[in-house]
Amino acid sequence: MIINRTKAVSTPSPSAEEIGQAGLWPQMSMMRRALWASPVRNKLVLLAVSIFLVIAATAYGQIRLNRWNQPFYDALSHRNLSEFLIQLGIFGIIAGALLVLNVAQRWIGETLKLRLRQGLVHDLVQNWMVPGRAFRLASAGDIGVNPDQRMHEDARHLTELSADLGIGLLQDSLLLTTFITVLWSLSSSFVFHVAGRTIAIPGYMVWAAVVYSGSASLLSYWVGKSLIGRNADRYAREADLRFSLVRVNEHIDSIALAEGEPDEARRIDLDLQKVLEAMRLLVRGTTSLTWVTAGYGWFTTVAPILVAAPLYFGGQLSFGGLMMASGAFMQVQSSLRWFVDNFSTLADWRATLLRVASFRRALLAVDEMQEVARRIDYAAGEPGKIVLERLEICSPAGAAKLSESHVEVQSGERVLVLGETGIGRTLLFRALAGLWPWGEGRIARHSGESTLYLPRAPYLPPGTLREILAYPSSVETFKTEACLKALERLGLERLVPLLDEARRWETMLSDGEHQSLAFARALLHAPAWLIIDEALEALEEDTLPKVVDILSNDLTHTGVLYIGRSGAHDKLFRRTLHLINGAAPTGLPPFAQSAKKPAVSAA
Repeated sequence: MIINRTKAVSTPSPSAEEIGQAGLWPQMSMMRRALWASPVRNKLVLLAVSIFLVIAATAYGQIRLNRWNQPFYDALSHRNLSEFLIQLGIFGIIAGALLVLNVAQRWIGETLKLRLRQGLVHDLVQNWMVPGRAFRLASAGDIGVNPDQRMHEDARHLTELSADLGIGLLQDSLLLTTFITVLWSLSSSFVFHVAGRTIAIPGYMVWAAVVYSGSASLLSYWVGKSLIGRNADRYAREADLRFSLVRVNEHIDSIALAEGEPDEARRIDLDLQKVLEAMRLLVRGTTSLTWVTAGYGWFTTVAPILVAAPLYFGGQLSFGGLMMASGAFMQVQSSLRWFVDNFSTLADWRATLLRVASFRRALLAVDEMQEVARRIDYAAGEPGKIVLERLEICSPAGAAKLSESHVEVQSGERVLVLGETGIGRTLLFRALAGLWPWGEGRIARHSGESTLYLPRAPYLPPGTLREILAYPSSVETFKTEACLKALERLGLERLVPLLDEARRWETMLSDGEHQSLAFARALLHAPAWLIIDEALEALEEDTLPKVVDILSNDLTHTGVLYIGRSGAHDKLFRRTLHLINGAAPTGLPPFAQSAKKPAVSAA
């Protein structure tokens, strides 16, 4: 890839455990900021206002339907046929309006889920794809594992649960506000007669609903609070299993050649067992919670009648009034029971929010500057020159440094960096790219000069061959003739007719053709600087002379810094530098010390 980089990357400060300890409100606030900064912000506001208006209209319709109970059931109790038929007509009007509102609420709710996911995933991807950040996050320990899971499945699940829970909470809050007034008025003058004494309890049915729902909420929280951690653990285990399956699928040819299917099946089975164990714990917790939620749910069938019975038998309510009070009590206690009815879903939402918010916080924190004892100084240099002063690279495996304390590489010069196997050649390559800043010394380069980095394993983006050659630039940047010439110069004539065909080129081409395409791209881009990590050693025997010819005669103004081993290409380089062992590493940040093996292993 071509990169213009003059500054070092920064050290991510928080560990995965520290990130996970953030409270609910900071996590929700982080998600709110992500959505507010997204391009769908205005659409989200419009949808939120629309859903509020629809739910408010539905609450008003529910009030009218509740009031309808009294004349309808009174007409039944009095055997008044004409009034009965009139009330049926009124019911049809109210029910028809509520049906329209319910359909509108469903459409707006599903659209809200869509826009929430669009905004959240857009924010996560944009923050993840900041130059160099994804690489640093991948080396930051557990928080950087399986970012695809967090941006795809976790983000989808979080937005869907957030929309459902948010709409439900808003609806129950509005219904509670409206029906609590009805219930209070029905029981405002209720009195108890006990042992010759009169005890007045204004709003008796309201307090009964509060006590009933409050006890259910407290008991549900006490029984089901462990579900949050169990859900989070399950999602982490599911992500590990998915990663194992994808890894096997990507390397199935090597696995089949080694007849390693039984061993891979054993590894997958271990990950599956962890998933099943997490699910078993979740099942136990959910079952315990069901005793509470289902128990209260069944008792709710008769609870409103039992609560309103003293008013009815005391003559303060007619039969229609009893049904009206029962309906109002059901609405109030149902609204107050929102926490109980949704506790399992809330635990799932809380666990998913924790994963997504932790991931987003890690994305933002990965660039926070910290005081690190040993850090390479990346500075702006003069045009046409790269300067390396007392350069030393540190890693948990050891330290490596250039034996030459002061190095100046001029534009158009070819320089070879030799080092023994395991000394850290790849780390030097990453340090020059700004991806591994831990060490000492200074790297100075002009910020306006393009640099193309060629790793040992080239990356082929999805798309056509034209897009691969132009990557990361637009295809319009290069003429068709130039693309065809680049392919022909590298011996890829058979690919010329396929220039504009989109295929899975990373699987269809050989390793040697991968490298040939990488050098064809270098020929096409003609960057100011070309930094290569052992790519020449991977070239096929008939391709190496072509690459040497291109570097010698076509890219004469391109400065080449090659990190590798001595070989047949040595005559290409006018100067040789040496990478040797350095002092024991000290002052590494925790992130670098806990980096995954591929991120720190020295070539």
